[in-house]
Amino acid sequence: MSESQSLTLTDSAAGKTAEFPLLRGTLGAPCVDITRLPKETGYFTYDPGFVATASCRSAITYIDGDQGVLLYRGYPIEQLAKQSSFLEVAYLLMQGELPSASEFKSFEHEVTHHTMMHEALKNFLGGFRHDAHPMAMLCGMIGSLAAFYHDSLDMEDPAQRRLAAIRLIAKVPTIAAACYRYSIGWPNRYPRNNLEYVNRFLHMMFEVPSGPLELPPVAAKALDLLFILHADHEQNASTSTVRLVGSTGANPYACVAAGIAALWGPAHGGANEAVLKMLEEIGRPEDVAKAVEKAKDKNSGFRLMGFGHRVYKNYDPRAAIIREMTHKVLADLGVNDPLLEVAMKLEEAALKDEYFVARKLYPNVDFYSGLIYKALNIPTEMFTVMFAIARTAGWVSHWLEQQNDPEAKIGRPRQIYTGAGVRDYVPLSSR
Repeated sequence: MSESQSLTLTDSAAGKTAEFPLLRGTLGAPCVDITRLPKETGYFTYDPGFVATASCRSAITYIDGDQGVLLYRGYPIEQLAKQSSFLEVAYLLMQGELPSASEFKSFEHEVTHHTMMHEALKNFLGGFRHDAHPMAMLCGMIGSLAAFYHDSLDMEDPAQRRLAAIRLIAKVPTIAAACYRYSIGWPNRYPRNNLEYVNRFLHMMFEVPSGPLELPPVAAKALDLLFILHADHEQNASTSTVRLVGSTGANPYACVAAGIAALWGPAHGGANEAVLKMLEEIGRPEDVAKAVEKAKDKNSGFRLMGFGHRVYKNYDPRAAIIREMTHKVLADLGVNDPLLEVAMKLEEAALKDEYFVARKLYPNVDFYSGLIYKALNIPTEMFTVMFAIARTAGWVSHWLEQQNDPEAKIGRPRQIYTGAGVRDYVPLSSR
């Protein structure tokens, strides 16, 4: 990382100048190091949403939104989606390199043998209303894990940090499936450790004691692909939340629970849930053209959910990958669902309409992921939970990286104060 160049800032009012180093990463635009700005100038910076601020140095994920590029540890998402598996991607994100055959076998063994959840967690689960949102249950249960593993929370010990990361990758699917089954009144299903990661999760979700579950091969393949695409996405809101909480020295279970809470927001992980609600609002395939025209009218209050992306100004590379899988899932399963017909007609209309093409409002990964989940009979309220299972791999990788960062500091954003000026207290009797 080169830091030989600098940027000179001039305070025209005070007639002073100050130089600040330019930091360059392996890829991407340079950053101005403003850590000395308050000391040298007396000023802070104002950046709502931190959209122009790098909060850390990270070697995990790189995004180029203009070119539609997404790299995990330098590997293009297109290559990983085609050739890798979610568990191998989780190893890559955590360790920084792809595993050898023996390394992957050992990693898979570790994850597989930490899939069980403590029996007492079933009592905890029973304290929720049966109709509670699964994300509420997941958030609470993941946060509670610190109470079950309090004897291995020495964050100064790399082995204990790694064990916590493995436990989270292993147990989040088990707990997520338990939340779903509790919500529909089904008995809890223990993980079948003779199955691989995604198949094991699907069996915990849908298998019943009265008979074995037979899944079409495309189901596990599609879900594994979605998990890969959702595994990490740089310093998004939930990952930044994990890092912010982690900066206080909080345990990893609390950090990931905080990430789950952030992911729950409809502007973040809840976007694919919003897509299905939009499709229900449109209603019928023949009403798609009318919906497209409403979306162009800024005064209509109607928005097409699952189109465009805050980061990608071109096509979302994940959407390009998942689009093909979506059509394969629908074809292989022979799904006959009016909402999916609405979605396919909407996709076709938006990709052809000059209004959306000119503004690069292409279908994004949230648009397609919701369609696959629905085709696999995963209920809408579980969509964000599925996202959380995948993103746990990224969250723990960022948390582990942060623990080894010599520059890491407790997060403490500044503000522009807009409240009342100094004033004297008036006793209640005089007000």
